[in-house]
Amino acid sequence: MSTPTPEKSGWQGAKPLQLFATVLVGCLLYFVLPRLAPVPDAKLFAGSAGAKAAAAKKDKTAKPAPDKAAKPAVDKAPAPAAEKASPSAKDLAAARMEAEVKAKVEAGLKARAEAEAKTKAEADAKAKADAEKLRREDWVRALHLFAIFVATILGIILRPLPMGAVAIIGVGLTAITGTLSIGESLSGFSEKTLWLIIVAFMFARGFIKTGLGTRIAYFFMRLLGRRTLGLAYGLAATEFCLAPVVPSNTARTAGIIMPIMRSLARAYGSNPGDGTERRMGAYLTMTCFNIDLIVSAMFLTAMAANPMAQKFAADFGVTITWSSWFVAAIVPGLVGLLVIPYVFYKLYRPGITETPEAVEMATAKLREMGRLSMSEWLMTGVFAVVLLLWVFGEKFLGMDGTTAALLGLGLLLLTGVLHWTDVLAEHNAWDVLIWTGGLIMMAGFLNKLGMIPWFSKVVGASMAGHGWIFGFLVLCLTYFYAHYFFASMTAHVGAMYAAFLGVSITLGAPPMLAALVLCFFSNLHASMTHYGTGPAAAMFGMGYVPIGTWWRLGFIVSLVNIAIWVFVGGAWWKVLGLW
Repeated sequence: MSTPTPEKSGWQGAKPLQLFATVLVGCLLYFVLPRLAPVPDAKLFAGSAGAKAAAAKKDKTAKPAPDKAAKPAVDKAPAPAAEKASPSAKDLAAARMEAEVKAKVEAGLKARAEAEAKTKAEADAKAKADAEKLRREDWVRALHLFAIFVATILGIILRPLPMGAVAIIGVGLTAITGTLSIGESLSGFSEKTLWLIIVAFMFARGFIKTGLGTRIAYFFMRLLGRRTLGLAYGLAATEFCLAPVVPSNTARTAGIIMPIMRSLARAYGSNPGDGTERRMGAYLTMTCFNIDLIVSAMFLTAMAANPMAQKFAADFGVTITWSSWFVAAIVPGLVGLLVIPYVFYKLYRPGITETPEAVEMATAKLREMGRLSMSEWLMTGVFAVVLLLWVFGEKFLGMDGTTAALLGLGLLLLTGVLHWTDVLAEHNAWDVLIWTGGLIMMAGFLNKLGMIPWFSKVVGASMAGHGWIFGFLVLCLTYFYAHYFFASMTAHVGAMYAAFLGVSITLGAPPMLAALVLCFFSNLHASMTHYGTGPAAAMFGMGYVPIGTWWRLGFIVSLVNIAIWVFVGGAWWKVLGLW
């Protein structure tokens, strides 16, 4: 009879110092901010959708109603006929009675109108008071949610517990404190982009399990494998070719590039969690992720929020076409594709840099693997179907990327390429589901409660009176680095793009230039965090890059990207006549 393994003695919970720092910051913000931050003016902070709806209802009912009391007075009494004879006593009595009745009717109508006006004024005052009360409550809720959001981010950085545990505690606190309802707190887990990330993990497992990913990796090794830097440029070329036709950067990077990159790293013996991450996997992770952001900025159809930004620009009279977007982005974009892999090669140098034997090894391995197996053919077929649906499904079938991905996962399960145990075993995917869903929810409600629009308006107002070049640069930098508070590029565009474009045009910036630069920055700003966009969560979830390294390198690359797009892009846009 075997004896049970004794449990480790001592404290097994959260790291005390990191937990104390996280809780301290969260509590200070939660209890102090509502006392120190007064409710902004209604012009700057409108509150949640409920407050806005109440205000709209109030405005609708506030329209002046016709003055019913005045209506009888408008009806002119018929002019008396010329008296040909003195009226009789009977006629005088009838006229007097008619005048008395008319006076009583007018008095009744006037009293009724006054009562209705009083009731309406009271209702308007109550609606206004209710709207103001709701607005003040929304401000306090927004501050409380901001405190929980900051504490959650700090906890994810300091790691008193694993990220998923920190995030689920943060989600719970939004409901426990009454900041959000339980339905609102859990709403982030229904985000369709999040489930696209989860399915992308399953595709990656399918590529690895069948050996198809390894086969593709050896093909790239045979083609470009003499140097690790060459592999990075090969993957960059693949992204560039896919970007115009795959409108989801999550589907493109997490679903297509990530499995290949993961197989390449494994082929060179670079695996997460065993000390070999820096051999190749960590370098390729950071490079491929940032390449995705560059190509997303280069094409109107390369990222889901780009058409949204295009529509916002059209509301300001700025017409951006596919070709005008591409022409403006091509030069700084190509420079970025050339520079960024080399920057990471210097800053985050892989352990394996020279692989002179890679071509021969890859050729031998491909020969050893032989022809494609049945599982590889099935994986190829299912993936081809999903890829076609990602490109054409929305336009011709009304099927979005997440639906197509779920269809593909179902086919992989039905054909036996993946088993349900494979899905359950992909624990990184479920960890990503928890922490990404929590952050998406918090960032989304910061926008819905009105804090992010308030921030946009305050920044815009502070720029009034400056020259357009200085003011526009400050606005662009603020717009860029505000992405630390967003878990979605689409949410960022929806919350801030229109406000910042309007302020930029007001400052005197050329409308087309302002619209395009903000469009480009709406993609590039996601480099800084591991939660700023779908591919970030997926790539980080592989486990090759520590969170502190991700944030440090992300900030450095943000500076490089800004320099490229401001100086190289600025010169190119001058040639194009945009300013």
